[in-house]
Amino acid sequence: MIICVGEILADMLGVSQNGDTVYTQKAGGAPFNVACAISKQDGKVEFYGTVGCDLVGKFLLDYAQNLLGDNAKISVDNEHNTTLAFVANDENGERSFCFYRKNTADYYLPMLSDETVKKANIIHIGSLCLSEEIGRNYARDLMQRAKKLGVKISFDVNYREDVYPDSASAVAVFREFIELADIVKFSQDEVEIFGQDYVDSLDKIVFITLGGDGSTVKVDKKQFRAGSIKVKPVDTTGAGDAFYGKVLAMLDSGITDYQLILTQANIVGALTTQSRGAIDAIPTTEEIKKYL
Repeated sequence: MIICVGEILADMLGVSQNGDTVYTQKAGGAPFNVACAISKQDGKVEFYGTVGCDLVGKFLLDYAQNLLGDNAKISVDNEHNTTLAFVANDENGERSFCFYRKNTADYYLPMLSDETVKKANIIHIGSLCLSEEIGRNYARDLMQRAKKLGVKISFDVNYREDVYPDSASAVAVFREFIELADIVKFSQDEVEIFGQDYVDSLDKIVFITLGGDGSTVKVDKKQFRAGSIKVKPVDTTGAGDAFYGKVLAMLDSGITDYQLILTQANIVGALTTQSRGAIDAIPTTEEIKKYL
């Protein structure tokens, strides 16, 4: 089983209508997206996160319950509002973010007991909480306990430029948590920020997404690469999360054919871009079969 921990939030997707910007509310948050992808790929998953006691939080609770059922272990914080991410897309479907998260709920995360941690084969932790000291302390404690308990740790870099003063500040924070992880995901842009030499030096399973060009993985000093299917993106929000959810689901099921993992995960990521929002277009295992 995989336990995903971190932010669940509302993606506010903006479109221009008659000179005004109209926003549509969608469920999001990278580790929540990953959990939903794992579930849609028939993986075993639990998600732990926090929302506020407000209308957006109620929407997210209902959404998570419908998709994950009792495996959505979401706390309600009466003192902090639900986090929002405002999303804009360019003509190619590429997205940019602006977060509303000053003292919001996403980094006040529920504590996991050792008994809960031991249920998992993999603990996947989101990075957004690391911008705050309370989130860093939480993630550090959870990752260190997971290592002691023999549970593998997954970490998605998922750098967001408006959350840190600059990329150097983010790199300084993230390196500690990358070192604690067993499985790490970067985008190609993030590799450029951290430096190719640094990424190459990591003695871990390292996945790198390349957008429409597919993805790579380095494992045991071997490297694999696979291309993606060709699609015209509507919205790339969550495509990397969907890719990574498929990766983790396959690893958790015992699959070690990394060429196969990349091929199938690329399909999942590509198809996720075919509608607006991070989750609704994530395909099921049946839906990707016709692309294999």
